[in-house]
Amino acid sequence: MPESRRATVGTSQARAPACLLALALAFMCLFLVLPLVTVFAEALHQGWRVYLSALRDPELWDAGRLTLGLTLGTVALNVGFGLAAAWLLGKFDFPGRRVLVVLIELPFTVSPVVAGLMLMLVFGAHGWAGPWLMQRGIQVAFAWPGLLLATSFVTFPFVVRELAPAFRAQGREQEEAARILGASGWQTFWRVSLPTAKWALVYGAILCGARAMGEFGAVSVVSGHIRRQTITLPLQVEALYNEYQYEAAFACASLLCLTALLAVGLKTWAGRRGPRSRWSFGIGP
Repeated sequence: MPESRRATVGTSQARAPACLLALALAFMCLFLVLPLVTVFAEALHQGWRVYLSALRDPELWDAGRLTLGLTLGTVALNVGFGLAAAWLLGKFDFPGRRVLVVLIELPFTVSPVVAGLMLMLVFGAHGWAGPWLMQRGIQVAFAWPGLLLATSFVTFPFVVRELAPAFRAQGREQEEAARILGASGWQTFWRVSLPTAKWALVYGAILCGARAMGEFGAVSVVSGHIRRQTITLPLQVEALYNEYQYEAAFACASLLCLTALLAVGLKTWAGRRGPRSRWSFGIGP
């Protein structure tokens, strides 16, 4: 190859990463940074007094407490489910393993609105189990349990996706050595397996909490939009915006943006604390 052609090829190869970097930065600025800046700019458009006054709204505080409670409940449920499912998928091979992996991935392929509709068909007043539960004084739809189920459904893959590869990468040698030394199954799990994968658990829990905090579609279907009872922060943003209370809507949205930025910071911190394995337990050895 002539020297001039080699120089041209080398120059084009050197330019390619710069072009890709510029494209990525332009995309991030246009679709991530600009909307984020716009939210805070609109929230503070009329000054700090109006902004702080909007944040003192009792309805916003009720929505915030409900959102926080749902997030904590969702993380607790998904951590329990994620530990069990990740242990099963990471440590054992069994018939139907791939089917279970597909089912775990299902919430990522189903629209949250469809998920909420499915819950209504089961637990609604005219659903399969709704009338039976209501006769016994148990209300799921348009109540806190329905919101919890909807949020848990759309977020439960996160913990499993992080933990299962970590358990898989551990192998079984340490557990077998612990059993030989007389450790029980629970002791082996809590003292040998889980400590090694603890940062994967923390990482998955942070992702789950961040997704639960901002869930809109499934919660909107099952909430009934009852003021100060079943309206979360994302639903509160919609309600305020539809009522032309733009400053209050953007003030509420700024709280969600701050929690998202906090989640990103915590996720980065947890990711650096320990090695993470990619989501690969559905294939491979």
